[in-house]
Amino acid sequence: MRPALVLVGLLLPVCAFRVSAQSEAVLRDYFEGRSVTLKQPMPGSEEGVDIFPGTSRPLDYPRYAKRLKEHGTAIRSGESAIITKVKVKSKHIEFQLDGGGYGTMGDETSTNVSTEATPKTRREKNLEAEIKRETDPVRKRAMREEIDDLKREREREDARNRSAVAEAEEHRKQNIRQRRLEGGSRFNIRYQDQLPADALSPASVMAALAEYVDFGGLSEPEDQGQAVSPRSGLLRKGMMLQDVNAMVGNPLNMRQRKEGTLNVQTAQYSTADGRITADFVEGVLVRYTITSE
Repeated sequence: MRPALVLVGLLLPVCAFRVSAQSEAVLRDYFEGRSVTLKQPMPGSEEGVDIFPGTSRPLDYPRYAKRLKEHGTAIRSGESAIITKVKVKSKHIEFQLDGGGYGTMGDETSTNVSTEATPKTRREKNLEAEIKRETDPVRKRAMREEIDDLKREREREDARNRSAVAEAEEHRKQNIRQRRLEGGSRFNIRYQDQLPADALSPASVMAALAEYVDFGGLSEPEDQGQAVSPRSGLLRKGMMLQDVNAMVGNPLNMRQRKEGTLNVQTAQYSTADGRITADFVEGVLVRYTITSE
């Protein structure tokens, strides 16, 4: 393998990681802290609701119903929720609401309360040892009766413990169920192999969830433009600034500004199909438009 090809192979995962990390920053800055309204009930679990955009069955309703039945409804249809976290994974995007759902790391999910059988007393152990050596039938019968009494006392103690454990487990179940109802939920926007570059934008996330979430006053970012020019190939959101420059040439002009803590750049390019105006957030393409010159 040529050295240049080896270098490309090593750089591709790094570039993909940078795009993913910076796209996550764009999504978090756009969504987190905003309020939305749910169009359907959300299960009280970190499993949430799985959505498969672009498929014939984006939502598996039997699995969805099972999670509602098992975990209860954390957010009801028509209720509003705060977007508390957006996280980009290798094959899906987590869209967390009101905490993301109960059952994440640190949340207690087990309802089991451990207990052990009551141990034999020293007296019972001594009697069991002595009865083997005893030869007097009367004393032996008395010792056996005492052993039986001690055993029955242990069994009564075990029964009391089992009753206390059952009560404690029921309280724990109720507590966990209540916490599930208060812990929020999430959508998992899933893709078959890996996240396509055009999925890592606010507009794509909103489109994937449009049937299940009312984004209300949240304005959708413009999602215009597909093919650019034969020279440029196909621009996709999520591309790095230097990659766009390599495809369409250096920009005619570029303006920079701050939006919160993010660096935003607006560049204009001249192509055979018209003038491209592209917005980059932290060097990542988030939207672009094409107008005739």
